Amino acid sequence: MAWGGAGPGAGGHGFSGGPPGRPQGGLPFAGIPPELQTRVDKVLAGEPEHPVERVTFSQVDYDRRPLTLRRFIGPYWAAMLAAFVLVGLETAATQAGPLLTQIGIDKGIRRSDTAVLATVAILYLASVLVGGVASYARTAWTGRVGERLLFSLRVRIFSHLQRLSLEFFTREKAGRLMTRMTSDVDSLTQLFQDGMVQMVVQALTIVFVTIVLFSLNVALATVTVLAVVPAMAVLTFWFRRASDRGFDEVRDRIAEVLAHLQESLSGVRIVTAYNRARHNIGDHRNVVGDYRAANNYTARVGAFYGPGTEVIGVGGQALILLVGGNMVLRGSLTIGELAAFVLYLNAFFAPIQQMVQLYNTYQQGQAALRKLRELLATEPTVGERVDAEELPPLRGEITLEHVTFGYEPDRPVLFDIDLTIGAGETFAFVGATGAGKSTIAKLVTRFYDPGVGRVLLDGTDIRGVTLESLRRQLGVVPQEPFLFAGSIRDNIAFARPDASDQEVLEACVAVGIDDLIERLPDGMHTPCHERGVALSSGERQLLALARAFLARPRVLVLDEATSNLDLLSEAKIEHALDVLLEGRTAIIIAHRLATAMRADRLAVVHDGRIVELGTHHDLVAAGGRYAGMYATWERHAAGSRA
Repeated sequence: MAWGGAGPGAGGHGFSGGPPGRPQGGLPFAGIPPELQTRVDKVLAGEPEHPVERVTFSQVDYDRRPLTLRRFIGPYWAAMLAAFVLVGLETAATQAGPLLTQIGIDKGIRRSDTAVLATVAILYLASVLVGGVASYARTAWTGRVGERLLFSLRVRIFSHLQRLSLEFFTREKAGRLMTRMTSDVDSLTQLFQDGMVQMVVQALTIVFVTIVLFSLNVALATVTVLAVVPAMAVLTFWFRRASDRGFDEVRDRIAEVLAHLQESLSGVRIVTAYNRARHNIGDHRNVVGDYRAANNYTARVGAFYGPGTEVIGVGGQALILLVGGNMVLRGSLTIGELAAFVLYLNAFFAPIQQMVQLYNTYQQGQAALRKLRELLATEPTVGERVDAEELPPLRGEITLEHVTFGYEPDRPVLFDIDLTIGAGETFAFVGATGAGKSTIAKLVTRFYDPGVGRVLLDGTDIRGVTLESLRRQLGVVPQEPFLFAGSIRDNIAFARPDASDQEVLEACVAVGIDDLIERLPDGMHTPCHERGVALSSGERQLLALARAFLARPRVLVLDEATSNLDLLSEAKIEHALDVLLEGRTAIIIAHRLATAMRADRLAVVHDGRIVELGTHHDLVAAGGRYAGMYATWERHAAGSRA
């Protein structure tokens, strides 16, 4: 599937466009001050034209290989090779100083040779300049490559989230998913842009210095390696095991912190209404306390490892001064060589200590990589078959063949549902809360797949068709409508962003919100803040109805779509339903019998089974459950009129 997005200069009023003077991106905006409008127009006039971006997305054909550091970097191996060349040049240039110092002492100062000293000084300055330029080029180059890598990773994660099924999001906390896209990706950013390259720099420094030490004096270099390296290796092995466990715990705890924060912000109205602020603060203190404890553990591990390496390094320097000083006194080592050796020894231990800090970054990045690998390895529970076919234009017949389903495999909520809804028929499901009405609608729209049985559209098993062709012909209006940050028009044209303003307006007229559009300051282009908080619940529901009507679905599912409407708003859409549902198959999940009784047929759902089926008049005459519900409704309606 591919679609285009309008760039600057493109027409239309989608999420990337808007009326003149309105910012791009569909974000709420107070307007441009008149005194700045001329300057803004000049800037926009000079903006280059951008081609329409082509985006591909597949439910089946995507990268299923486990996310590893090698595969993460692999596509950019040539760019990484260039970065390593710059790293090598930077390392050689920055480590030339001690060797030049040895030459200056032994061949310049001791021999009183001014020319040698001048040459060494010039070469020293040149090495510093080359090192600085190489460091700048390496930092800029790896920064660009890193951003390209992380861009592709963010798109891959987001695309996979779009691919996953509804079941995944009902059991996974939104805060955890935000952690994957924010904190975990940020850790990978630090790992790549700061950690990995610096680790290569420090590793090359150690190799370079080791070679130089052995070239200066084999015996002294051997003493250094035998005295320092084993102790450093033991300490590092311990640190690696301890920090692995600690940083995994840190990733889990920060996910809990963000999950609790997200939940508290989403439910802020309920928190305020029930005076839960003090209790929520206590809960958050506990969650943040666990995160603090995890960080304290990693801090203690690092606090032991860092000073431990310093003690080993200082001890190694003392040993070298003792052994090397005796060698100078015996004449087997020059003062210049000893000075170079001590300077290189500092250059040998400094990278090791630097790598301690870098290893923390590395461990955080690896922990984040494991979490992202787990997410990307999650398969959709409602998947698309490799041989899935396009669903042809529907007439709208819906058949459920002996369907049994449970959100948990061992706890069914629907039992042996056997039902056929005719093409163009308006069909209502009624029953008590929790009876299974909305679950049937979720199976028809293939938000879930039945454990037993089949769901057919025009005789075609919906598990054998592409999800894109299925969704294109289905419209859903949920009980709680969701409005995105953008304009009113953007939200109504969500499924058809290429719809004209006239078509959008016609949808508004059909559901009876044209008066609302007329009252708004910018009409249909008025910003609709996130989740539509500036609108009433009834207005949000009507906008969701307009969105579904504009999508022109062949099958429309209204899941308690009138539950948030007052009687006046409900009366507005009753006529619109008669007009807009004509010729379409409609499934209505309703508690309000005023809506359900207008359907061609009804089914009463009780404890996961269809216990009554027929027209409104037939079911009232039968004297069963529906008749009892209708009698209760009539009494309430009579009481309201009185």
